[in-house]
Amino acid sequence: MPVTVLLVDDEPLVRAGLRAVLEAQPDIEVVGEAADGAAVIPLVRQLRPDVVAMDVRMPLMDGIEATRAVLRTVDAPPRILVVTTFEEDEYVYEALRAGADGFLLKRARPAEIVHAVRLVAEGESLLFPASVRRLAARYGDNHPPRGGLSEAGLTEREADVLRLMARGLSNAEMAARLIVGTETVKSHVSAVLAKLGARDRTQAVIAAYESGFVTPA
Repeated sequence: MPVTVLLVDDEPLVRAGLRAVLEAQPDIEVVGEAADGAAVIPLVRQLRPDVVAMDVRMPLMDGIEATRAVLRTVDAPPRILVVTTFEEDEYVYEALRAGADGFLLKRARPAEIVHAVRLVAEGESLLFPASVRRLAARYGDNHPPRGGLSEAGLTEREADVLRLMARGLSNAEMAARLIVGTETVKSHVSAVLAKLGARDRTQAVIAAYESGFVTPA
């Protein structure tokens, strides 16, 4: 089955460009478009996309509020990939804190756009881990510090997995590093997310940075 994508951007040229790039791939299908975040929820419920590629800045409802709304009101919500002009934008960091799974630059090359959609859809690696680290270093202090992760009760191996997640390693790469099977790594990742109350790796890693468990510098 192809990865289905909903495009949300107030610039028609951006939507047209993304559609052209994504629909050139045999394993990706663009199932709909919207010009503002306010239209996302009904379209998500109707089309059930795997991924929403959504502009972070829009006139009526921006990508931050749209992300929160989707995750709050939609059962089995899609992956959310925020699309932005500027890499180190506080809006991007706020969208990731709100629950977005990653971000994509509007100036990205076609291969990078396709890779981002596939990676977010799979959910087995962190998209642009170095950029997430820089965002946390720049904007993380703007928020009240989260408590340490000690109360989460992570085992030593789960803590190791969280550190590797922050570096952007995939399940297979973590398995090779830890000398265990990929199914074991998947179990550890699931346990980390459950204990942190995180929707996915991105939220777990941001929590790790903001609590001081992992240093973004």
